Amino acid sequence: MDYKNTLNLPETQFPMRGNLAKREPVWVKEWQENKVYEAIRAASKGRPKFILHDGPPYANGDIHIGHAVNKILKDIILKSRNMAGFDAPYVPGWDCHGMPIEIQIEKKYGKNLPTKEVMAKARAYAMEQIDNQREDFIRLGVLGQWEDPYLTLNFQNEADEIRALAKMIDKGYIFRGLKPVNWCFDCGSALAEAEVEYQDRVDPAVDVAFPFAEKEKVAQAFGLDSIADGAIAIWTTTPWTLVANQALNIHPELEYALVKVSPAPTSGELLLLAKDRYEACLESYGLTGEVIATCLGAALEGIAFHHPLANIDEGYNRLSKVNLADYVTVDAGTGIVHSSPAYGVEDFITCKEYGISDDEILSPVMGNGVYASTLPLFGGMKIWDANPKITEALKSSGNLLKFEKLNHSYMHCWRHKTPIIYRATSQWFAGMDKLPNDGDRTLREVALEGIDKTNFYPAWGRARLHSMIANRPDWTLSRQRQWGVPMAFFVHKETGELHPRTVELLEEIALLVEKEGIEAWQSVEVSDFLGDEADQYEKNRDTLDVWFDSGTTHAHVMGGQNHDFKGSHADDLRWPADLYLEGSDQHRGWFHSSLLTSSMLYGRPPYNSLLTHGFVVDGNGRKMSKSVGNVVVPQKVSDSLGAEIIRLWTAATDYSGELSISDQILKRVVESYRRIRNTLCFLLGNLSDFDASKDLVAPDQLFEVDRYAIATIADMQTHIQGLYEKYEFHPAVHRLQIYCSEDLGAFYLDILKDRLYTTGKNSLARRSAQTALYHITMSLVKLMAPILSFTCEEAWTEMRRTFLRNTELKDGLTIFTELYQELPAIDDSTELLAKWNRILAIRAQLNKELEDVRSAGNIGSALQAEVDVYANAQDYELLKSLDDDLKFVFIVSRATLHEDTSMTDVRFEIEASAHEKCERCWHYREDVNQNPEHSGICGRCEDNLYGDGEDRHYA
Repeated sequence: MDYKNTLNLPETQFPMRGNLAKREPVWVKEWQENKVYEAIRAASKGRPKFILHDGPPYANGDIHIGHAVNKILKDIILKSRNMAGFDAPYVPGWDCHGMPIEIQIEKKYGKNLPTKEVMAKARAYAMEQIDNQREDFIRLGVLGQWEDPYLTLNFQNEADEIRALAKMIDKGYIFRGLKPVNWCFDCGSALAEAEVEYQDRVDPAVDVAFPFAEKEKVAQAFGLDSIADGAIAIWTTTPWTLVANQALNIHPELEYALVKVSPAPTSGELLLLAKDRYEACLESYGLTGEVIATCLGAALEGIAFHHPLANIDEGYNRLSKVNLADYVTVDAGTGIVHSSPAYGVEDFITCKEYGISDDEILSPVMGNGVYASTLPLFGGMKIWDANPKITEALKSSGNLLKFEKLNHSYMHCWRHKTPIIYRATSQWFAGMDKLPNDGDRTLREVALEGIDKTNFYPAWGRARLHSMIANRPDWTLSRQRQWGVPMAFFVHKETGELHPRTVELLEEIALLVEKEGIEAWQSVEVSDFLGDEADQYEKNRDTLDVWFDSGTTHAHVMGGQNHDFKGSHADDLRWPADLYLEGSDQHRGWFHSSLLTSSMLYGRPPYNSLLTHGFVVDGNGRKMSKSVGNVVVPQKVSDSLGAEIIRLWTAATDYSGELSISDQILKRVVESYRRIRNTLCFLLGNLSDFDASKDLVAPDQLFEVDRYAIATIADMQTHIQGLYEKYEFHPAVHRLQIYCSEDLGAFYLDILKDRLYTTGKNSLARRSAQTALYHITMSLVKLMAPILSFTCEEAWTEMRRTFLRNTELKDGLTIFTELYQELPAIDDSTELLAKWNRILAIRAQLNKELEDVRSAGNIGSALQAEVDVYANAQDYELLKSLDDDLKFVFIVSRATLHEDTSMTDVRFEIEASAHEKCERCWHYREDVNQNPEHSGICGRCEDNLYGDGEDRHYA
């Protein structure tokens, strides 16, 4: 007889090979056709809300691996929150206005198109990009309201953004002024702080002499009766700014020295330098000298010096006076900083404090990076081309003390990767330190207080955001572009003041935009709104910074505090959000702009918690780069290995730092996935003939090891749910993997095979084991579903086909409408866990010795072994409680227990069995072949096949 046919072998339609790349798109299609997301919403209706507000990706270009990480993390959180008993909707969104899209239109159709045409093409382009990105996000297994996302280009959102601006004006936060802002010549516009990055660049560094213009005052400051000719020395890496120099900055509390030098420069024999720097400076100039007098910087305040180019062109015949500034340092340079208020924030602030008016500020650089034609010597030149010309002019004037090339970190535009400058222009600002109309706290104070009340994951995010808010300048809201939400103001032609009814007028314009979009602002006339006053006012042409678009989504998408905005998705969402989740660059981006807009509107952040993930790098920690060839494209990974592998890699990686990915790393993830899938395959295969509606065994009837297994999965489920609540996914994945490979694979499932395969199909022994497997499978599949969504949905389908076939779950649409498993209470779980943990330790010790015996060739497998166990009193009682089932726990053919009170640990004596091997259960027993009618099998197999079943109670 072929006894293999008498075994209860696993049977399942859940394949060992996932074939993910081919089968995942089928699941995606089914989820869409069956409206799975809508089913989740219906199932969670009425539960407590959990709101993760989606930071909008920009609608331009294909998604990259960083996008994939971001969306998958959000998906894991929302699925886990739904399954934990919350109503956690996901409304994806897109950022749709701004310069990158406008630049794409210029590239494709050329510059100087009519504004209306630019806007129409930009709107169409953004929608096309959204469709492409949406398809890729859906392919990653991310469930959400994809058919109705929020888009900042929707008319309602555009209108509410204008309303948000109106509220901020009404509260007194917004002002217009001349200030240096980050300016990109290629963009032709001001840049936000978040749009600036730093790259190394080689620039000319020059030390320049500003000759004495008021020798008597210099002498007096140093306590001298008179002095010879000389100059004050400055150092700069931006020679192009010298043409706009209007002052010199000195630290009031630093000591300055008047040094007699040799050989004497053209400007004279005296040089004025910081005392701490004069020796290094003289050495670098190739001069020697001695200090003839010193004074504190405060004594030099107001003293004037000649411009270094005054002697070669009348246009530079002006004086630069000393201003006191405590940001001057002696870390490098001369201890004196030349000041061009149009091209430096600190210079601007200091000069304003010293009474310079906006009209007096020299600003010769035009928006395209070219000097105005009226600038003496250098008019019409690009500033970078002018650097060497200015250096030559300084040399001709005799006031160039030193020239060198310096490699240093410099500001660049994040889009064009080209150097940018600070440039004083008339812009609209949100004032960080301006008291609003209620006279309460400044925007900076409110925002910093909000940071203190926010939860940060990881915790270091708090200090990072706090530092950025504490040190940032006023927020430049205006941009000089076409494709953006208009700052729809009417400005007085002479005074530059806003119309007194600006807040009311903005609401009228918002009503128009609701119907026609931002294009409506292009076609309105001033007379449509201002009647007789129309000839006194003009339309403001600026658009809002795109960070204002996304930064106000908490209002125009979520509906704001107490629904004071209509909110495009206010019915789905709630203000404030429980969580914002983005990459670490968003401390200076979306987290930042959202905090500032919400602080202006509501006096608090729009979020309770912020989660930050790092950037994706290659296996060597290098930034992804097409030129290096180390880019991992999520679409290609999905098409070859499956999106499930990206999901598992994302969850298994510590996102608080950089996330490393490479082909080698993905191969390891694939192996981890296979082990998990094999575990699921075993579980499902051994439950194929189980019927949860009638075969479940009551907890008090279960075998002891089965109760232990349920206690173990309950303990793990609590642990994993706790990790999910803290958004700690990589330790959760690690714990799940250890559970599958060690708790299940290396122990429980290993010892269970004999009972599952050889005992009677409907016996208590087998149904007890299957009951434990049922609870384990239900818990495990639900715990893994937020991460391995495709796999667990596939497993759930098989579960409904088999052991859930006669339950109310059989017709369920998706696993994602389920809650985490409610496991049966195991009364003595704490004692059970402690007992079996010790048994496992003893078993591990035995396994090591069995392997040594097997390696020596004395046995073929562990089942060929017979073991005598010698244990102290405590371990003896522990092992004795398993009675004859001990051999099943040890997976040997005989285990005989002996008490030895002299021992501190357990000792084993192992020998090969002298008995025959049962063809059916593979145990070596003396009763094999005892019954001629059932040759080849042992007595216990006879009982299991033809009798009442073997006597078995614990394992």
